[in-house]
Amino acid sequence: MKILVTGGAGYIGTRLIPELLKRNYDVTVLDNLMYKQNSLIPHFFDDKFDFVYGDIRNEKLLQDNLKDKDIVVHLASIVGAPACKKDEKLANEVNVDGTRNIVQNLDNSQILLFASTGSVYGKVEEMCLESMTPNPLSVYGVTKYVGEKLSLERENSVAFRFATAYGLSPRLRLDLLINDFILQAIQNKYLVVYDKHFRRTFIHIMDIVESYIHMIDNFDNVKGEAYNVGSAEGNFTKEEIILKFQEHLDFQIYYADKGIPDPDQRDYEVNYSKLEDTGYKAKVGIDQGIKEVVEGLRHFQYSSAFGNII
Repeated sequence: MKILVTGGAGYIGTRLIPELLKRNYDVTVLDNLMYKQNSLIPHFFDDKFDFVYGDIRNEKLLQDNLKDKDIVVHLASIVGAPACKKDEKLANEVNVDGTRNIVQNLDNSQILLFASTGSVYGKVEEMCLESMTPNPLSVYGVTKYVGEKLSLERENSVAFRFATAYGLSPRLRLDLLINDFILQAIQNKYLVVYDKHFRRTFIHIMDIVESYIHMIDNFDNVKGEAYNVGSAEGNFTKEEIILKFQEHLDFQIYYADKGIPDPDQRDYEVNYSKLEDTGYKAKVGIDQGIKEVVEGLRHFQYSSAFGNII
């Protein structure tokens, strides 16, 4: 089986690629290395790995690299509300136009796995279900929802509405809430927390990887739909998750009434039963995942929490 992974040198891709290679798939990564990362270097020794330097906005390049693939894992995008707000034009070109390029150049038999986000829901009071009509608020949420709709115009597509990811990766993201807060607690010995009662939902990066494996293995039973990807056990308030950090770290917490507002206004719980009914179950518990991040960042401290948008 031949798989193309767009944006495969990024946060998720660098944990997914090794698992795909273990399954003896032929894996091609198409990435423009916009963050100058070298996260895929270990795989160049593998005969089943290939790398194409390029951009999903280049339709001719896409055509050349899509034509013999069985599956496309579409990860390439401008990720997160801050990055999309910084350059709205780029966000639309990559997240919308780039996705359209992929969709328009696939034949009906090829499988498309599209990375969407829970940010498509916007501000909601009730439990988030896939049957709800999304109401994204940020440029990020809007562009990902448009990309999701483009993808699901095809029968042989699946969209993943991921919870907020966390965990370590060779292409580490430190703008993600758990990763970011743990690094701040390690470096500063304190955290300033706004909106402590806001509800958030989290998923470990290896459970994201497993969701891709699950979808590939069960594609005929899941195709044509969007799925919330996470776990009910990953629903927490910000205060609850931060108190869990204190089981591993010594730091002070300062609660503030006002702060920088979340562009996506994420304050909700998410229902994951639709995906779980297909046999998927997140395996990494929050305590295990937090311990990993604490140990990793304690020994390898990074300085730029928002390096992915600079």
